[in-house]
Amino acid sequence: MSEETKNTDVQEVETKKAAPAVSPQQENPEQFLKDFNWHNYEEGIDPIADSKLEEFEKLVAENFVDTLNDEVVMGTVINITDRDAIIDINAKSEGVISLNEFRYNPDLKVSDKVEVLIDVREDATGQLILSHRKARVIKAWDRVNNAHDTGEIVNGFVKCRTKGGMIVDVFGIEAFLPGSQIDVKPIRDYDAYVGKTMEFKVVKINHEFKNVVVSHKALIEADIEEQKKEIIGQLEKGQVLEGTVKNVTSYGVFVDLGGVDGLIHITDLSWSRINHPNEIVELDQKLNVVILDFDEAKTRIQLGLKQLKPHPWEALDNELKVGDKVKGKVVVIADYGAFIEVEEGVEGLIHVSEMSWSTHLRSAQDFVKVGDEVEAVILTLDREERKMSLGIKQLTPDPWTDITTKYPVGSKHNGIVRNFTNFGVFVELEEGIDGLIYISDLSWTKKIKHPSDFTNVGDKLDVIVLELDVEGRKLSLGHKQTEENPWDKYETEFALGTKHTATIGEIVDKGATIDFNEDIVAFVPSRHLEKEDGNKLKKGDEAEFQIIEFNKEFKRVVASHTALFREEEAKIVKQQAKKTAASSAEKTTLGDIDALADLKAKMEKGGK
Repeated sequence: MSEETKNTDVQEVETKKAAPAVSPQQENPEQFLKDFNWHNYEEGIDPIADSKLEEFEKLVAENFVDTLNDEVVMGTVINITDRDAIIDINAKSEGVISLNEFRYNPDLKVSDKVEVLIDVREDATGQLILSHRKARVIKAWDRVNNAHDTGEIVNGFVKCRTKGGMIVDVFGIEAFLPGSQIDVKPIRDYDAYVGKTMEFKVVKINHEFKNVVVSHKALIEADIEEQKKEIIGQLEKGQVLEGTVKNVTSYGVFVDLGGVDGLIHITDLSWSRINHPNEIVELDQKLNVVILDFDEAKTRIQLGLKQLKPHPWEALDNELKVGDKVKGKVVVIADYGAFIEVEEGVEGLIHVSEMSWSTHLRSAQDFVKVGDEVEAVILTLDREERKMSLGIKQLTPDPWTDITTKYPVGSKHNGIVRNFTNFGVFVELEEGIDGLIYISDLSWTKKIKHPSDFTNVGDKLDVIVLELDVEGRKLSLGHKQTEENPWDKYETEFALGTKHTATIGEIVDKGATIDFNEDIVAFVPSRHLEKEDGNKLKKGDEAEFQIIEFNKEFKRVVASHTALFREEEAKIVKQQAKKTAASSAEKTTLGDIDALADLKAKMEKGGK
């Protein structure tokens, strides 16, 4: 043997001597711990040195699950009994899980991997109790939260209906699917979705109440948005497409164009006026529409249906002209007039002033109602502006054309009170013929402050035509003129100086009033209320009065009681004055006779 070979053998021997012995627990720690007699160790039958114990605890820490940890761990099914599943989680002992927690998985078998949570470290018998259900819940919430954060699409099983939507099983958690989030179109049959597995997006989580909301519509909308962008990118104004009526509202119709919706506004459905879109279309109806406008950014498409037909004004009879008669249907009524559809999409306005010859404007509803068939005369026609005005009153003769024959000045008629003004009453003699009665022409005797004190709207009054202005279409009427003026008679009956008996009515400022009859109310000044004994007449006193003033034009009568006895006094004084004058005259005459006699004597003597 060579020297080199010897040295090599020596090194190998030394190396073998230097290498420490490997213990069984180091060679296969898992098998060692599995075969270890725990009972003898706990009872002290198999004492272990401290160094060995430290090594043992190190192996336990490195190779066994910490049963104090609440984390979910994976376990292996090693046995299945009638009631339980025995799970190895690499702990000191196997754990037990009731088979009730695996009812969702009837195909559970030995060697299957399952998620578990340590529920009880050791029961009364020292058994490790595990929970698969709790582990699933924890893991499910982790997966749900992650799906919400990342936008991940998840599968869910629709379990049943509930108020406002459906209950969906997602990872073992019951989530709520609102009815509005099932599909982009309205759902009529919710039960058709029960028992189906569908894809969902987690849209909301309430951690406080442990609520999860999912949506299937969100997935559809995402796809639709992509389709919309692609479809809208190919659209052109004026393009005609076929679509299906998807929804009908009061303001318009939504049409599905094959992945993207467009709106036909109610005004673009028909050239004629309509009250609701369902008069023109119905759900699921297929129709051609024209692209009026679209917004790529907002993916909005404005459609038209009536635009596929020529405008009705373009097809209007070219021979139609002002003065022609047309027939149509009342489609809209406003206070100022009514719109008449003379042909589909062609309307004319009848202003309320053109509905009657009457000068009293009323509401159009007093003459026509929606749906009425009417005949009218064309007053104006503008084809460029597409406007037409019509008239109904023109179908009958203007009542003012023969006004002088029917209502000459001085003729008597009967009319209806239509309205009042502060200065008079308007009376309608016939449709279109109105006249005004001034307040001063209502009564010969009554003092009227306002016409409503004398008559009411709707009352019939006899009138006399006082004035007629044909050009100005004005008629002046009188009511009092239908009777004789009683003041002509009163002028004689209550002449100055006449005496009448009456009762004091009211004491007024500076005097009192007395009623001689229903027409004449006389005024008695205060100084003319004095009686012969010096006292004054009071309200209710009956006495005789003398007329001291009578004015027929102003209907003013003034009377006096005092004048009666003052007149007697004046008579007595006058009589006494006459007697005195007579006596004086008598004395004067006798004296004159004597003087004349003396003068005669003197003359005769001188003559001689």
